Amino acid sequence: MASAARALGALLHRTSSLSSSASALRGASLLRGDRPIGSAGLFQRHAARRRISSFQPLCMGRRSCKIAGRKDAQNLKKMKRNSKIGKEIVAAIKKCGPNPSSNTTLAAILEKARELDVPKEILERNIKRASEKGQDTYTEKVYEVYGFGGVGMVVEVLTDKITRSVADIRNVVKDCGAKLADPGSVTFRFRQARVVNIKVTDADKNQLLNIALDAGADDVLEPNFDDGVSEEEAERFYKIVTTSENYPVVLSKLQEEGLKFETDNGYELLPLNPIEVDDEAMELNKELVSKLLELDDVDAVYTDQK
Repeated sequence: MASAARALGALLHRTSSLSSSASALRGASLLRGDRPIGSAGLFQRHAARRRISSFQPLCMGRRSCKIAGRKDAQNLKKMKRNSKIGKEIVAAIKKCGPNPSSNTTLAAILEKARELDVPKEILERNIKRASEKGQDTYTEKVYEVYGFGGVGMVVEVLTDKITRSVADIRNVVKDCGAKLADPGSVTFRFRQARVVNIKVTDADKNQLLNIALDAGADDVLEPNFDDGVSEEEAERFYKIVTTSENYPVVLSKLQEEGLKFETDNGYELLPLNPIEVDDEAMELNKELVSKLLELDDVDAVYTDQK
């Protein structure tokens, strides 16, 4: 009996040891990524391999990054435009009151806002803000800058603090290595015009010329198609130039033809004699314009760079 009991105890001990060894082997197999046994093991292996990434999403290729960059530029342009409309509303109400019937300046601004599809809440917010106590009126200012390669720049500002705006512009110009110009030194190189912008991908050149001429436009300006810059690297626009009186006629004609277009912000400054510069000067001027547009008080920057 004693020997039979000892034999049974030894058998149970061996069975327990084998079971522990099998469990250890399965655990090691999961850590190594070896093929586990059974569907339960497969689930455990996948669960062990799960990772949570905390990195920012990456642009897939140059084209995606450039598209994202263009969208950011478009959003910035739209924000600047809406901000300028809001400031103009405040300035007009401060000067002549909130009634568009008697305030022709305000009526014109609201009409322009409708043309530009400015959200209604932005208009209402600025009309309300204009009636608040302590709200300063906005003043239009123009600053002139000498860029690189002989390029001139006109910086349009709408601000409630002149000293702040001029200090900010002076700092940016100095940091970029450019120079502020005396009043009148650059503006004579530009002309004011009403402009309708149309992407080159949205219209045929010959078709656009015919439509513009029929509508009585003054000119159609083509973008500068440099060999070194592909269509992916920059948004390109045809510019239909016209007078203020004929501007609504041009818009109506384009709408009849079903062409997509972007209106101006009231007018644009067009260079009389565009200047061609080398690649280095071009990049420096682009950087300067970009930094100026980041300032809250700056609404637009015009250059005569070709």
